[in-house]
Amino acid sequence: MPLSEHVMILMKLSPNRYRHQIRLLGLAALVGVVAGLGAILFYLTTRVAEHYALGVIAGYSPEPRPSGEVTFSWLPEITHGFWPWLLLVVPTIGGLLSGLIVFTLAPEAEGHGTDSVIAAYHNKQGQIRPRVPLIKIVASSITIGTGGSGGREGPIAQIGAGFGSLLGNLLRLRAAERRVLMAAGMGAGIGAIFRAPLAGTIFAAEVLYSSTEFEPEVIIPAGIASVISYCIYGMFSGWAPLFHIPDLTFTNPWQLGPYLILALFMALLAALYTHTFYRCQRLFHQLPIYKHFRPAIGAFLTGLIAFVLYYLFGRNQQVLAVLAFGYSAIQNAMTQDVTATAGILLIIALGKIATTSLTIGSGGSGGIFGPSMVIGGCGGGALGLVLHHGWPGLVPHPASFVIVGMAGFFAATAKTPFSTLIIVSEMTGGYQLLLPSLWVCTLSFILSDRLSIYSSQVESRSLSPAHQGSFVQKILAQVRVSRFLTPGQIPPVLHPEETLAEVTERLSDASCSILPVVDDQTRLLGVVTLDEVYLASQVSSLEPLVLAGDLMRSDVQPLLPEETLDRALELFVENDLLMLPVVANLAQRQVIGMVSRFDISSAYLRHIHGPTEISHR
Repeated sequence: MPLSEHVMILMKLSPNRYRHQIRLLGLAALVGVVAGLGAILFYLTTRVAEHYALGVIAGYSPEPRPSGEVTFSWLPEITHGFWPWLLLVVPTIGGLLSGLIVFTLAPEAEGHGTDSVIAAYHNKQGQIRPRVPLIKIVASSITIGTGGSGGREGPIAQIGAGFGSLLGNLLRLRAAERRVLMAAGMGAGIGAIFRAPLAGTIFAAEVLYSSTEFEPEVIIPAGIASVISYCIYGMFSGWAPLFHIPDLTFTNPWQLGPYLILALFMALLAALYTHTFYRCQRLFHQLPIYKHFRPAIGAFLTGLIAFVLYYLFGRNQQVLAVLAFGYSAIQNAMTQDVTATAGILLIIALGKIATTSLTIGSGGSGGIFGPSMVIGGCGGGALGLVLHHGWPGLVPHPASFVIVGMAGFFAATAKTPFSTLIIVSEMTGGYQLLLPSLWVCTLSFILSDRLSIYSSQVESRSLSPAHQGSFVQKILAQVRVSRFLTPGQIPPVLHPEETLAEVTERLSDASCSILPVVDDQTRLLGVVTLDEVYLASQVSSLEPLVLAGDLMRSDVQPLLPEETLDRALELFVENDLLMLPVVANLAQRQVIGMVSRFDISSAYLRHIHGPTEISHR
């Protein structure tokens, strides 16, 4: 059978399903376009801000830059030498401007944007205010461009996620679809800015949880969005990996021993990072000053650390990687001619922990993935140099520890072992190190403590507010209405000709608030509720004239024995009743029982807490 006929048959079998999928994937592609363009815009703004603030004004230009970064010949040359004292001024001004912009216009744009996206997914039904991505671009460009320690992934994640949320609102999509588009936008932004589309796809599904759980419905839309955004950004930046690395391979299983030491070291370094970050965040929140000015204090202390390290290490500009992105330290450590010592690399790693905690923890705007790469890469490189001198046969080149250290550190820090493994491989082109990277990422994730750098992560899907309703629905879908029926037992019923007094007495004897009204063959005609009876009884002159047929609601949709309780819950809402009659079939409508909302809650609790006695009303 030709392929076209297979497609036509599938479309006929489930047209609604395929129409829904095509629409969602089409919207994901549109999100990818915006994420790719946003990545280009954000890269331009950060590079321009960094060139003028740190370069033209302070005379500092980080070298060597990652080989895959775009250079701009139209930017003016730096005409004077480095003026270190400006490191105390330029970051402070940047922190002040960023704080005023963020806390005046969009307070949720403070800190690292990825965490805000995770919080919106779990707790806000995928809602992000449209102004937040725009404020994030401006504030992050100022923060990072003036020397604040931050990365690109947080802002670009919020740009893509913000558009996904906006698109969902404009098209009035369901909350579940809006969340998917938001997460897809987050992954697309990261896939573009780091030239890692596969990693962006997996990251969007993995970063939402602190355990090994994934968000499966996010993966396909995020994959489409990441491919589109990567292609758009690639036409601007080129297709080479971000970092150039030497020819590194893994050929000796005994090398897993030194990599085990690296995994343990990365887990310890990650714990130091997360605890330092949250300690700084708490201290800044306790400062008795307006939060608008806190980022300026964090930025000043960041510049002060760089200033002190610069003079402490003999005016060595390598230690200035603690500022801004700091990628120069990684590129330098991964080259064949490793000029940095183990001590310098370790100081950069520890200094980057301090400056990132001060910059982002004070409320400054930026990401934490980029700094994590510097911390893990420099920390891993320092250990690699030490082990290389002790076991040159097992650690032939320290650069491999730089790359694997980057992966292992962020796996322990963000609880994302698989996407981190892929993103480092795509950023460096170091696919020959996949096996040791998998080894270190897995072990560092297991050895790490429970504290994640993303505080909005939840442990599992069952604990996410976004999925609590679906888990209840899954449980209720396992129980059918027939479970609450006693064969041969007909519930108390009313007939249309019964008087108000008889109706009141019957309701009282039945100890319930709703009774079905039936004809002589027990076919359902409607229901009478206690509220209607109460209102009619208030007019004493009409009491002898009112009959059950006058009080009944005839528009009630009854339940069927084979229907599940999730469908029953929908009918309770549609009918706006606490109890519903059950009929044998919709053609004859013979009443065979009654089911209440209390029955549904009892069934749910029984599945959650074990067998319980279910009471009937």
